[in-house]
Amino acid sequence: MNLKIAVLPLLATLAIGSSSFAVKVGDAAPTFSVEGADGKTHALADYKGKFVVLEWHNKDCPFVRKHYQTGNMQKLQKKWTEKNVAWLAVISSAPGKEGFATATDAQADMTKNRAAVTATLLDSKGQVGQAYGAKTTPQMVVINPNGKVIYDGAIDDKPTPDKADVKIAKNYVDTALEEATAGKDVSTPATTPYGCSVKYN
Repeated sequence: MNLKIAVLPLLATLAIGSSSFAVKVGDAAPTFSVEGADGKTHALADYKGKFVVLEWHNKDCPFVRKHYQTGNMQKLQKKWTEKNVAWLAVISSAPGKEGFATATDAQADMTKNRAAVTATLLDSKGQVGQAYGAKTTPQMVVINPNGKVIYDGAIDDKPTPDKADVKIAKNYVDTALEEATAGKDVSTPATTPYGCSVKYN
């Protein structure tokens, strides 16, 4: 098989986000209120006084699957939710687009993957995603207890779907949370997100 032909479909799914974000680090995090896969309404205000992680999710994206099939994402979720961090997976795919999920589908996917999220948000109208300028899955945002964005960008420094890269990657989200929860400034507060493009209408 011609290698160039083989990689074309994969390259077609890769989107490198713009370095100019709709929400800049240091800005107040945009408020939202959206239905979760659990049937409850989840608002950012519900998590006031906590660190919050927003994880843009698309179960069909190979870059997302890399982190879930290796257990990397679940390990990170579990570590921080056990430390009282709210972790919200956000599905901004529109109906009929790759990654769209009904409440039942989203719950089944998270259960299958043994995810340790606080909630899965069904953002099919893209209101949350567009408010935060989310361009890729996974794209990660960390909000501090004062409601300020302290990290926005990629999960790590290996923008590939290669599962082996997880072991050697620098995880920006973990580092940001380690620093912030210790009362330090986040050393790398913004990076360029990578992955599949968010499938808005």
